[in-house]
Amino acid sequence: MSDNFNLTEYLNNSIELLVSNALRSSLKNPRESAFIMKYIVESKKAEKIRIRHEKNNKHIPPFLIASITTSCNLFCTGCYSRSNNSCNEAPERNDLTIGQWGNIFSQAKDLGISFILLAGGEPLLRSDIVRCAGKYKSIVFPVFTNGTMFDDEIVELFDKNRNLVPVLSIEGDKAQTDNRRGTGTYDILTDVANRLSKKGVFYGVSITVTTENIETVTGDNFIEILYNSGCKVVFFVEYVPVTSTSKNLAPTEKERKILEDRQNKLRESYSNMIFISFPGDEKYTGGCLAAGRGFFHINADGSAEPCPFSPYSDMNLKNCSLLDAVNSPLFNKLNQTGMLLGEHVGGCLLFEKEEEVKKLIER
Repeated sequence: MSDNFNLTEYLNNSIELLVSNALRSSLKNPRESAFIMKYIVESKKAEKIRIRHEKNNKHIPPFLIASITTSCNLFCTGCYSRSNNSCNEAPERNDLTIGQWGNIFSQAKDLGISFILLAGGEPLLRSDIVRCAGKYKSIVFPVFTNGTMFDDEIVELFDKNRNLVPVLSIEGDKAQTDNRRGTGTYDILTDVANRLSKKGVFYGVSITVTTENIETVTGDNFIEILYNSGCKVVFFVEYVPVTSTSKNLAPTEKERKILEDRQNKLRESYSNMIFISFPGDEKYTGGCLAAGRGFFHINADGSAEPCPFSPYSDMNLKNCSLLDAVNSPLFNKLNQTGMLLGEHVGGCLLFEKEEEVKKLIER
C-alpha cells in the first residue's frame, strides 16, 4: 500500500463508482434513473460534509451496518449470528425503538453518511423500521434479506422507495442454497427475483463464499442466471467459521485469489453489474474497514461495534450521539494500535483477533 494512499478519497470514489454503475444499469428504467440522478446530487453533498469533518480531524465513515432485529425465521446451517447467540427472539432484549432508529438515520444524514446496510436477523421482520428508512431519500439502504417474506406489500414498499435496495441471500445453485437455507428456499428466491425484475426494482444478491461453493458462485453459468433474472449487484462475503470444525469452509489464500481473479473478469464481462467482495476488496484500503475506518456496526440494542463479526462495544446509541459513537474509545484504540491493518486468514481480521479486542475494552 502506497504511503500516499488516502482512505477518505478512496471511499468517496467508491461511492461515486457504485452510483455511476447503478445509473448505467438502470438507464432503461425511468423511475430508477430519476432516483439515482437525485441521489448523485445528494451523494456529492454528503461527500462535502465528510470532507469538512475530515479537515476538523473527525473522520466520518460513508457506510454503516445496522442490525435492526435479532429475530430470524430461518435456521441456516453454520449461521454466525445463531452460533454466538446474537440472533435470537429473547423477549428481555432491550432493542432500539423505531423512533430511536429514525433519530440515528437523521443523524447519519447530517453527518454525510451515504449508505446504511440494514441487516438482522431478518430485517423484514421489522418492516416498520425499513419503512422508516425509506423516508431518508439521501441515504441508500441495502436491505440484506433471506427473501422469504416478500408478499405484495413488501414488493410495493421497495417499488415505491427506490433508496431501499433488496439484497437476497443465496448460496449458489438450487442444491447448495436449499442445503444451507432450507428446502424450497431457492425456488422462493427465484420467484422474488422475477417479481422485483418485473417491477423494475434495482436489486442484488449476497453470497456467502466457502471452499465448497466458490467454483459455482464465481462461474459464468451462475452469474448469467443472475444477470438474466435482473440482478444488478453481487456481494461476495467470505464465510467466517463459527466453530473449529467449520474452519475448512473458510476461504484460504487459494480461494481468495480465485475470487479476485474471477471478480475482475466478471466486472469486464458484465459491465452493467456491480461486484463487491468483503473483505477481499479491503486489501485496496490498507486493511480492515471496521471500527469507523470505513464503517461500523450498530447492533439491535444500540451497541456501537467495530463490525458484526467483532461484537464488542463501549458505547450505546441510546446514550450517545452517532458522532460520539464514531469516536468511541474502543474504535480509537483499534485504529491507533494498528490492529486493523494487515492480512486476514479466515474471512475477518478482527474475528481472528477476538482476545486482543477484548483486552482493549478492559484497559
